[in-house]
Amino acid sequence: MRPRFNIPPEEVEISAIRAQGAGGQNVNKVSSAVHLRFDIAASSLPEPIRERLLKLGDQRISKEGVVVIKAQEFRSLEKNRDEALRRLEMLISSVAVLPKTRRPTRPSRSAVAKRLDSKSRRASIKAGRGKVDDH
Repeated sequence: MRPRFNIPPEEVEISAIRAQGAGGQNVNKVSSAVHLRFDIAASSLPEPIRERLLKLGDQRISKEGVVVIKAQEFRSLEKNRDEALRRLEMLISSVAVLPKTRRPTRPSRSAVAKRLDSKSRRASIKAGRGKVDDH
């Protein structure tokens, strides 16, 4: 389970814009898409999470360290706003959990022996497929 963060509304800048694409007469006059901007450096997130967010190679994070999310799936402004905030929470919670450190392991002696045995068995099968020499 991923930890959830409460992002203060004053740290998130949400603006309504017109949605792109086909949509008939309504799409050209109603601003139902949402443009969300979240400045990582100026946020109240814990320092390790801010560092991991800034190191993340996500295309939604600009060089200045601002997360920009555009939501235009739904026809209503409220649903698009909720969707943009949900995506921001998912992005933050994806770096909140530290990945497990990898401990290098070695194959067991029996696994190595089994592998080499199967390789030599396969090699002898393939060697038997060659041309027969009568000499």
